[in-house]
Amino acid sequence: MIMTSKQRAYLRSLAMTMDPIFQVGKSSLTPELIEAIREAIDARELIKISVLKNCADDSRAIAEVIAERTRSEVVQVVGKKITLYKEAKNEKKRKIELPK
Repeated sequence: MIMTSKQRAYLRSLAMTMDPIFQVGKSSLTPELIEAIREAIDARELIKISVLKNCADDSRAIAEVIAERTRSEVVQVVGKKITLYKEAKNEKKRKIELPK
């Protein structure tokens, strides 16, 4: 699914009040971290991740890898903060209604 700029802006506004629920540190992206992120994004749809200073990898590159492995969309990367979105497959579990 390709997001429109309006939808992206809406998700960014929702994410502003959120705290990061994962931290990517020195060991960067482990399979366990990717799996935990996948579970969280399936449950919540929109999550925020922070990249710690001791992580040598680029935040944008990390965001792309996580998005690819969890089949989610990168909403934004600001500094060391990554925001990801994935629409819930089950319509009943959908918490976020994107503008058309």
